[in-house]
Amino acid sequence: MTLSEHPSPRAPHSSPTDTDGPRIPLYVPEFAVDPHSTYRAMREQYGSLVPVEVAPRVPATLVIGYYTALRIYNDPDHFPADPRIWQRDIPADCPVLPLMQWRPNARRNDGSAHARYRQAIVAGLGEVDPFGLHETVERVAIPLINSFCGDGSADLIKQYAFPLTFAVLNAVLGCPTEIAQRAAAGMAAMFEGVGAEGGAELLMTSLLELIELKRAEPGDDVTTRMLQHSSALTEPEIVNQVATLYGAGIEPLQNLIVNALRLMLTDEQFGDSALDGSLSTRDALDEVLFNDPPMANFCFTFPKQPILIEGVWLPAHQPVIISMAACNTDPVIGSSRHAGNRAHLAFGGGPHVCPASSLAYLIAQDAIDQLLDGLPEIRLGVPADELTWRTGAFHRALTTLPVVFPPSPPLSPV
Repeated sequence: MTLSEHPSPRAPHSSPTDTDGPRIPLYVPEFAVDPHSTYRAMREQYGSLVPVEVAPRVPATLVIGYYTALRIYNDPDHFPADPRIWQRDIPADCPVLPLMQWRPNARRNDGSAHARYRQAIVAGLGEVDPFGLHETVERVAIPLINSFCGDGSADLIKQYAFPLTFAVLNAVLGCPTEIAQRAAAGMAAMFEGVGAEGGAELLMTSLLELIELKRAEPGDDVTTRMLQHSSALTEPEIVNQVATLYGAGIEPLQNLIVNALRLMLTDEQFGDSALDGSLSTRDALDEVLFNDPPMANFCFTFPKQPILIEGVWLPAHQPVIISMAACNTDPVIGSSRHAGNRAHLAFGGGPHVCPASSLAYLIAQDAIDQLLDGLPEIRLGVPADELTWRTGAFHRALTTLPVVFPPSPPLSPV
């Protein structure tokens, strides 16, 4: 297969985003209910490149081929992350614009700007002590478990996964709770695409307060280390790097924990093995990162000029989105069991690969282990087919995860 910038007389002069036919909407509830059936139908009809809409009248090309995604990830010259020309024609109230638009951060830039931003992020994350992080998760998890262990039932999203990821991320970033609550509300609105413009403003104003606080009161935290980094980021640049970490650290991490717990509680073959110890929590996380990654369709690129890939012409300056979920289940990679397999694309790839993947694994694994150690007889509280998924083009997120268990005495605090 070839990747070319020049027309070929044998190549079809068409594109998934130029098609006159219907596009597949990723923002409708029907897609959230069963995306994997949609991915299979996409593959059968279109191959690796699919015409979709990420919001009403917002077309994109969805990449569902594993090796196609790898080539795009590793070719930022032809597939840059900068959306500024695309967004000129997007209305300000478009629900996906706040999540996709250009910002001075590592995610939306390439070349020297990307390197400068990423160096600051990597340096900030690089001094996070794994042992200290383990203790932080434990210190947060035990009081949360104790708050519902005597009730015999709980919603593991509202009562455990969200408050845990929220508190742990705040500790890592050195963010006070009152600032973080506003930042988290803003980020949730952006992922949902409901009130996204206001959510983006709330996120940025909240994190600006955090930056001002850390200038006045430095700490042993990621935010302070980025502020003090030799790249000398400006205040807007620092705010946007912290916002990137919040975007990667609340929704995706919460969804990773919840989706792994769902697997353990609903999959008879896998779940029983995980709960009785014959498979590890890490194995469950790998399975989820292949089949139900917390960010299902996310990594955006915007070709600088029309480009031929897999016999299809992609137009310039229109979004090309990697479906990590569909690529991971591409039959060409030929694996149905993923324990110990790290070949998934859930953390992206190429120059923009997530720099915090090892920390995400550690937090999610510790959070799940703390819960299962504290409540070993935990079971799903409703039939598995009654679980519902949040609507949205980008994430894979349950609305609730109800569980039941024998009422238990509180765990000993750390």
